[in-house]
Amino acid sequence: PGKIETFRGVGVDLVIGKREGPYIYDIDGRHLIDCHINGGTFNLGHRNPDIIAALEEAMRTLDIGNHHFASEARNSLAKKLIASAPGEMQFVVFASGGSEAVDVAIKTARYATKRRVIVSIDSGYHGRTGLSGAVGDNDAAKFFLSAGADDEFIRVPFNDLDAMKNALEQNEVAGVIIETMPATMGFPLPKDNYLANVKTLCEEHGAVYIADEVQTGLGRTGSLWAIEGYGVEPDILVTGKGLSGGIYPIAATIMTAKCGGWLVENGFGHVSTFGGAEVGCPVAEKVIDICGDAETLANVRAMSKYLIDGLEKIRAQYPDHFLEIRANGLVMGLKFAGDMGGILMSKCLYESGIWAMFAGYDMSVLQFKPILLIDDALADETLARFEEGMTKFAEMMG
Repeated sequence: PGKIETFRGVGVDLVIGKREGPYIYDIDGRHLIDCHINGGTFNLGHRNPDIIAALEEAMRTLDIGNHHFASEARNSLAKKLIASAPGEMQFVVFASGGSEAVDVAIKTARYATKRRVIVSIDSGYHGRTGLSGAVGDNDAAKFFLSAGADDEFIRVPFNDLDAMKNALEQNEVAGVIIETMPATMGFPLPKDNYLANVKTLCEEHGAVYIADEVQTGLGRTGSLWAIEGYGVEPDILVTGKGLSGGIYPIAATIMTAKCGGWLVENGFGHVSTFGGAEVGCPVAEKVIDICGDAETLANVRAMSKYLIDGLEKIRAQYPDHFLEIRANGLVMGLKFAGDMGGILMSKCLYESGIWAMFAGYDMSVLQFKPILLIDDALADETLARFEEGMTKFAEMMG
């Protein structure tokens, strides 16, 4: 009820009924273009027919499976993830969601280094389970009296290399975890060489670099993993959300041989009954095939330029209200006037037929994430509705 009342308070009273491709429909039949896509869960649109076909085929012979034993389906997906990931990856641990996969990454970093301290970014978001909640903006962890000790979880500002260096020099750090572009902060872009320099600092101080690609991975930036575009080979990469195709929940923690050695030493160190459920593995394989296809990635790059050009034209008409476009491929954060500008614009777009979510830790920013398979016609429709919403926003702000 608390979440429902929050959205109702800003004028969004949405109950989703039918959903198909880039569209969601409320229970009265009004349709909206989904430019939130639930953090990347619906990268390939809602109810993508190729993804549904993969699940239907898997269900002819498979079920959840038994997490204690070897599995052809998990083995096949693990090989595909390892082949797709940057760096010298060797092991995969499957989870049912991104929060669990982040927990695995943190436990892995601690075991690999025999240290406890984890460094993360102020106002980052990595999930809501125990460890994942402790490394993000941990107000929710404090709410449940489960925040980690301050000397175990250190937070530094994003893009502040000096602060990161100081944290690594002053502490024996097990790992650094960073979303390649922090989603809940409104997708600020990393400064030139920032992520590469953080990786170098990790190497110098014996820490593990964890790339959280739950929201930014799987083709959204025009390469399969956003971290590739910054020239970084992480020690651990976490993926989730979109790996499900929006159809079957699955997430994964991909790691180097050095990090994943615990899997050989203690096979029961982490168990997850539904992690890597066998019926979901062919779904995730199909997702990787589509998201990593050269045509898909080329479309992301082309449509990113197309949309940015259109958004810039709208911004030029409202320079006092539409302040900034942050974009890397189809990962976009749009900043508006006023501390609550992102929330107000979300409401205006909702009224104009677009659903896009404000950034939880910077409510002046709107997360704007079209599906990867967007074409010119859908982009034009999106821009037309966006301009209508922008006009409403400007009138509201005066």
